[in-house]
Amino acid sequence: MKAIDWQQTLQEQRDKYRKVVFTPTELSNISCADPKSLNMSLLRLVKRGVIQQYTKGRYGMPGAVRIEDLVPSIDPSAYLTGMYALYRHQMITQVPSEISCFTNHRHNRSRVRVTPLGRIVFVCVTSSIYSYPVDTAVASPEQAISDFVHLCRKRGVSTTDIVTFRNLDRLNSHLLQACLKKHAATVKREMERILRHSG
Repeated sequence: MKAIDWQQTLQEQRDKYRKVVFTPTELSNISCADPKSLNMSLLRLVKRGVIQQYTKGRYGMPGAVRIEDLVPSIDPSAYLTGMYALYRHQMITQVPSEISCFTNHRHNRSRVRVTPLGRIVFVCVTSSIYSYPVDTAVASPEQAISDFVHLCRKRGVSTTDIVTFRNLDRLNSHLLQACLKKHAATVKREMERILRHSG
């Protein structure tokens, strides 16, 4: 396939099926290319900027892939939470330096992925904490802040030393309490302290 054919094929996949992230096997199938010759084509296409490699074994059109698209393609059980989700929901002022994803799978060596979209860290959590959000790969503000406090306590750092919270009055207290029930009592106490100081 020529470069323009690849662009049209990927655009068609996006428009018809809302698919933007592809494995080499998927690219081989949609292009009817032999897997060995595809590897050589991919090197050339990435070099020319026709296709972008977002992480090992994951490709897409340049600028067309969001972190919410990439994470589920790497681990379908993972969801975005913590500082990244809080920033997305405008609950903190700082841009996150890493993207925390909670999963119920162990990633071992591939736990950290450095991508053009940011540094993704997969955190395997217990079944009592793990809760995939409904209809989206991004945790709600209530879940994200509970998970963020959990991560900070696990790392031995204070939440308020890392971020400046804002818009905490938008949190749904019932949802927040439901999320906090999944965590240790220390997380709930820290959350109460955060809310007291924000008032």
